[in-house]
Amino acid sequence: MSAAPPVTKIVIVGGGTAGWMTAAAMVRVLGQMPGLSVTLIESEAIGTVGVGEATIPQIIGFNRLLGLDEMTFMRETRATYKLGIEFVDWLRPGHSYVHPFGSFGIDMLGIEFQHFWLRGQEVGDSSRIDDYSIAAVAGKAGRFAWPRPDQPKSPLSKLSYAFQFDAGRYARFLRGYAESAGAVRVEGRVVSVAQDGESGFVTGVTLEDGREVAGELFIDCSGFRSLLLGQTLGVPFTDWSKWLPCDSAVAIPCTLGGANEPLTRSTARTAGWQWRIPLQHRIGNGHVFSSAHIDRQAATDLLLANLDGAPLADPNHLAFKAGHRARAWDKNVVALGLAAGFLEPLESTSIHLVQSGIARLLALFPDTGFGAVERDRFNAETEREYINIRDFLVLHYRASERDDSEFWRYCRHLEAPEGLAEKLDMFRSSGRIIRENNELFTEDSWLSVMLSQGVTPQGYHPAAWMLDEAETRQRLAHIRGVIAQTAQQLPTQAEFLRQNGGAIAAAEHLTA
Repeated sequence: MSAAPPVTKIVIVGGGTAGWMTAAAMVRVLGQMPGLSVTLIESEAIGTVGVGEATIPQIIGFNRLLGLDEMTFMRETRATYKLGIEFVDWLRPGHSYVHPFGSFGIDMLGIEFQHFWLRGQEVGDSSRIDDYSIAAVAGKAGRFAWPRPDQPKSPLSKLSYAFQFDAGRYARFLRGYAESAGAVRVEGRVVSVAQDGESGFVTGVTLEDGREVAGELFIDCSGFRSLLLGQTLGVPFTDWSKWLPCDSAVAIPCTLGGANEPLTRSTARTAGWQWRIPLQHRIGNGHVFSSAHIDRQAATDLLLANLDGAPLADPNHLAFKAGHRARAWDKNVVALGLAAGFLEPLESTSIHLVQSGIARLLALFPDTGFGAVERDRFNAETEREYINIRDFLVLHYRASERDDSEFWRYCRHLEAPEGLAEKLDMFRSSGRIIRENNELFTEDSWLSVMLSQGVTPQGYHPAAWMLDEAETRQRLAHIRGVIAQTAQQLPTQAEFLRQNGGAIAAAEHLTA
């Protein structure tokens, strides 16, 4: 056996969150490899999107992989905690619910909790599914604490959380981490890409000032341009606009105002939706919309009319297309982040897709032979993840009663992708949820959105009949009572940050 030599020259094209997450992970995990070099090329003249400030719980694992101190991270990125996403006006105007992190209630008699809740609804219990989630109840009350896995009988044992942070500050924080661990940053704009005449592999890039940077593995973090994977290697783009018609966004930060709950908020608008992400020093806001149903100026005016504070910058306009590159890894180029694809940030998955791509690359890290088996596996897993997330996003649009605009009428009549259609059929039939291939969103996530947006099961697991009507109502009341009481005993988020050293100083509220 004669294995090919290991890859030691890694070149990352593009900075921002994706680039510096990649650089930090590479030097952390592969840093002891003999001869390893990690070079990141970015240009200050090229702006980053920098609007994805909300995350999902998997980010905790990434930060722990790097060995980051959570409170240092909270201060450096002006972060707040996140217990879920509040969806306002999605089912119909005036209706809201929370898609929480963590689970609902407790499983009983060997079957999932929702079957007993459905049984309760049938026998006179009128509670909402949100009442059985500690994350939803605490989030709405503005309270937070870390999970307590050491207390298995407490609702806090089932709590999960994530962060809301300043993406630009996170990138700078990771840049300092990566550079201190040996990564090298090169300032400059890539103007040409060299390829091997026979294999087509990328061999190097040339910068505007004539400098050349050679490498073995190239990681494309160039954003929507997809400079290496899309432009140079010509990997086509798979367009999902028919399922996700929003193709534009306008983003703007504003001063603090309104509630400071540990929740991201998504408010449905006439041709899209508006995000609200409260940080320690400001609020991130944006309006994702379909340009076929509202023009840019009207979309901007709608966003500006619905801010909780004074604008802190000019509106930042973005255009995009939902979908992904047919292959995220081609030849010796791996694309991460927006260079690989884009799914609107409705469920805060943008940063996660970078993280999961990094983890997948490290697990299948190539040698200089760049085996096809590893590359094909990477591409298959990446595509499956994009499809699973796409289906979950489409659910939000399709499971809506809104018909007050042409946009919502279009969304209500979308033909569900095959996987989503199967999930909807199963849930409508018996309240059961299909989750395959370790997909990102859990049964509890699907349960939250389907129930809260009016997907009503016609039945439930027959084992729920093992509890009589009185005991069913009694157990449900006890569970939601314990959750409500536990949530009220938690500190507010502001108190928690102060108590644990994660709060920024008062003067820092004035800095971007």
